[in-house]
Amino acid sequence: MAKKVLVVDDEKLIVKGIRFSLEQDGMEVDCAYDGQEALDLATANAYDMILLDVMLPKMDGFQVCQNIREFSNVPIVMLTAKGDDMDKILGLEYGADDYITKPFNILEVKARIKAIMRRTSMTIKPQATSRDSSVITDGDITLDVNNRRVTILGVEYNLTLKEFEVLHLLVTNPKKVFSREDLLHRIWGEDYPGDERTVDVHVRRLREKIEPNAKEPKYVLTKWGVGYYYGN
Repeated sequence: MAKKVLVVDDEKLIVKGIRFSLEQDGMEVDCAYDGQEALDLATANAYDMILLDVMLPKMDGFQVCQNIREFSNVPIVMLTAKGDDMDKILGLEYGADDYITKPFNILEVKARIKAIMRRTSMTIKPQATSRDSSVITDGDITLDVNNRRVTILGVEYNLTLKEFEVLHLLVTNPKKVFSREDLLHRIWGEDYPGDERTVDVHVRRLREKIEPNAKEPKYVLTKWGVGYYYGN
């Protein structure tokens, strides 16, 4: 079945170029030119990926991303102006999985899309361990790896792809401390252009979702000066 992508940008030439290139690779592409249209399409359709510009009419990309995260964990890649670090950080804060800076090479966009789709379609195996399984239970937490579902004490939590991958890696390696650099390379890949703040943002969002008290976490713990580990 063809992968379905939503491309959102108010610059029609950019949308046209991305759409043509993705369709050449056999993907189905819907297009939106403002934030409200993007949200309406994301609500009505199931997408494998959303490319979302930050600066949009009617509703900016951050608002669109935040609204989509209320009902879907579809991978969202923000398109942001080159050098705007705050846009990148804000995009991750609002639930984006990744970002691409403008101006961009369409080959880079396609490579990033395909890499994310591969990660979403395959069983996540950051490290082969005896604990790897389609369903993992450790203390309060149960991970359904195939469906990327997380339940804690019977309550399901809606995580983004990257949040799930971070939690999965930590849970399958309990007590092992991962540095920010190690997490960045394992989860985002060796060629990811972002920095270690990306890891901190995702860990903070993950804690805000799953921890009874994000300021005093019991699941995703910090080894000060070293990194993060799972300590349930």
